[in-house]
Amino acid sequence: MSDAIKHECGIALIRLRKPYQYYIDKYQTPLYAVHKLSVMMEKQVNRGQDGAGVANIKIEVPPGRRYISRYRSVEPQPVADIFAKVHKKFRKALKDNKERATDAQWLQENVAFTGELWLGHLRYGTHGANEVENCHPMLRQSNWRSRNLVMAGNFNMTNVDELFGKLVSLGQHPKEKVDTVTVMEKIGHFLDEENQRVFDRFKGIFENPTLSDVIEDNIDLQRVLHRSCRDFDGGYAMCGLTGHGSAFVMRDPAGIRPAYYYADDEVVVVASEKQAIKAAFNVEYNQIQEITPGSALIINKDGEYNELSILPQLEKRSCSFERIYFSRGTDPDIYNERKKLGKLLIPQILEEIDYDLENTVFSYIPNTAETSFFGMIEGLEEYLAKKRKEAIMEGILFEEDLDRLLSFRPRIEKLVTKDVKSRTFITADELRDDMVSSVYDTTFEVVRKGIDTVVVIDDSIVRGTTLEKSILKMLDRLGPKKIVIVSSAPQIRFPDCYGIDMSKMKDFVAFRATLKLLEERGLDYLREEVYTQCAATVASRNAYSTNFVKALYEPFSDEEVSAKVAEIIRPHGLKAEVSVIFQTVENLHKACPDHVGDWYFTGNYPTAGGNKVVNKAYVNFHEGKLVRAY
Repeated sequence: MSDAIKHECGIALIRLRKPYQYYIDKYQTPLYAVHKLSVMMEKQVNRGQDGAGVANIKIEVPPGRRYISRYRSVEPQPVADIFAKVHKKFRKALKDNKERATDAQWLQENVAFTGELWLGHLRYGTHGANEVENCHPMLRQSNWRSRNLVMAGNFNMTNVDELFGKLVSLGQHPKEKVDTVTVMEKIGHFLDEENQRVFDRFKGIFENPTLSDVIEDNIDLQRVLHRSCRDFDGGYAMCGLTGHGSAFVMRDPAGIRPAYYYADDEVVVVASEKQAIKAAFNVEYNQIQEITPGSALIINKDGEYNELSILPQLEKRSCSFERIYFSRGTDPDIYNERKKLGKLLIPQILEEIDYDLENTVFSYIPNTAETSFFGMIEGLEEYLAKKRKEAIMEGILFEEDLDRLLSFRPRIEKLVTKDVKSRTFITADELRDDMVSSVYDTTFEVVRKGIDTVVVIDDSIVRGTTLEKSILKMLDRLGPKKIVIVSSAPQIRFPDCYGIDMSKMKDFVAFRATLKLLEERGLDYLREEVYTQCAATVASRNAYSTNFVKALYEPFSDEEVSAKVAEIIRPHGLKAEVSVIFQTVENLHKACPDHVGDWYFTGNYPTAGGNKVVNKAYVNFHEGKLVRAY
């Protein structure tokens, strides 16, 4: 993605289902879980490079021994930094006790990160500074083991203000009004209540310390989650560990955020992406299950697991951006979907180049658009095969015409190269433009100047600024007659609020193009009408029912907006003609039929909170407020 955006975080959970000694004996190392978790997290680094964290819980260690360990990091390579520290712990502890390296009991009593329950998190920050305190896992502590709560997640809530108010009404005094703290405190509150409920049930029957074990064995996490999550509005896959060794992974009712799990007699593991589980445990893809939306995978203290319903399921609206861009493309389903996204663009591309394949060079913007590029070329090959068949069936008079027809192939070149060492998407806005020019490079002497059209595919176009300030200028130096920029995703028109940090309307080039069209067509009054409607609903706290911003786009076709986008991103002084093609929403759903979350393209939000966010985002834009809308 040339206009990279911050997005969903990554989660990784491991529960060792057998005693710690079992893994030492079988795998000849006390670091079995450490190695597996590090692989799961490294395979999800694409989901978060602002920071990382790891927490570990030991089950059934004696009182007086530390049983919760946690490291978090915001170093340039946070995952590597964390696991280097974990390894250092082991080296230090075993330096003078090498004979203890295979003694599980000694290790668990003397060395951190030797527990059976692990939780890892990769952070892309959408709120707060890039500081270690903002990294997950978060920890809510208590001297009662069953009241400790460790949490990490991939989520954004649209109704943080309401949730914060409920905490205050319960008598709490939260330290921050952010969804991470609010969610943890809400679940922590009902975990406390569940502890008290079980205590009241069994007091008088059992005495301490036995009563503490009875409480741990009888805590109903399904009940805790139902009471905690029924007020949540947002997209989430959240993980929690209790101090006594139970765990849960809860998924939102619309299945917006992804969560997958695998279980056998040795482990239960959860990750945001199937590829992470596949890489770490070498299992077949069909053995990896998707957590049902609205349900939680609950693992009890003894390592038994079950998927239990928490909230009523909504229509499944899994985020399509996961398939277009965010998730690792080595997942076979995602790979094929991205190829199909490229293939489905062929009719629009052929029409735009007037079917002149001989004078067209096809390329892509690295690195994430490569797979859709393969699909685009595959589609071109299928088109050419069809044309060859038609020509042969109709009869060709001259042998040279047949030779030319059979030997012709689309012209494919790598025109743009990206330096993977540079990461503009985590660079401050004021420095980003300067960085972009050094990130991309071009290949010269493969385009015939003044003759060839260049078709370059990107996976999506968000702001259009990288195209305008860098890529189009670079391509123009090659001397093409025309540059066609192709997006494998539809026009991004509306803010996201479920994980992707896209909440400012002015950032979207499709929105800016629509405003230009309104101005040019004498429809500027619609801006004020929509603002009045949005402001009234936001002020009345009744902004959940309707997305009023849709009305701004209704007067125009997709093609009109695309043409105006091409004008906006065209740099001053560019010699080549420029056009922009976007994927259609219809074809998006054909390519990704099981992941139909498309609210950033259509404005059809999966929860009521989305309508509130888009209306508030437009109010912010109209009033010149450069703040997030949730």
